[in-house]
This record gives sequence, C-alpha cells and structure tokens, in this order.
Amino acid sequence: MMKLFLMAGSLFCMLSVMLGAFAAHGLKSHLSEYSLGIFKTAAEYQMVHGLALIAVAILIKWGINLNWAGGFLMAGTVFFSGSLYLLAVTGLKWLGPITPLGGLCFMIAWVIILVQVARFKF
Repeated sequence: MMKLFLMAGSLFCMLSVMLGAFAAHGLKSHLSEYSLGIFKTAAEYQMVHGLALIAVAILIKWGINLNWAGGFLMAGTVFFSGSLYLLAVTGLKWLGPITPLGGLCFMIAWVIILVQVARFKF
C-alpha cells in the first residue's frame, strides 16, 4: 500500500498543478468567476490531500497502520475534487451532492490519522 499511496499522492499533486495551470490559462475566458473559483478549490484540495497521501506512506514505513486512511484520502480526492472539476466545467448541479461524500472521506481519513498517531509509541 505504501507504494500505491506514494504513486497516487504524486499523481494527484502533478495533476493538481496541471489542472490549476489549465484553469488559470485555458479556462479563464470560458468559465465564470464562480466556476473558476470552484475549479481552483478542487485543485487546492487535491494538492493538499496528495501531499497527505505521501505523508501517510512515510508514516506507514515507520510502522503506523494508516492503510484505511490512505484509502479514504484517495476516495475523498476522487469524489471531492473530481465532482468539483466536473461541476465547474459542466454546470451539472446533480454533481453537487457527491462533493460532501468526498469531504466525509477526508474527515474520516484525518480522524484515522489522528487516532493511529496518538496510539503509536515513538
């Protein structure tokens, strides 16, 4: 799982940079300020949680059991950022309810990290 989380985290971070640049340069004239803001929020959350996945992989190497946290971070990124990207570009309102599911996945991941780190004997 450690390798998967390192690779997924790196991929999420790279895509965040690419999509953020695409929004700033390619979509600026095609999206409203509101939709552009939604797109940028998706990229920011994707970057933060990509970095979190990399940190989770490092903590797993230390022996902290964070496999579930990594899974929830990956799911959260797909649901949260993915739904926001699609919402910003398409305007499809039915995508809106998917975003909180991603946020819930993020919160579950952070609780798991908090509990597992608190339990770990350094």
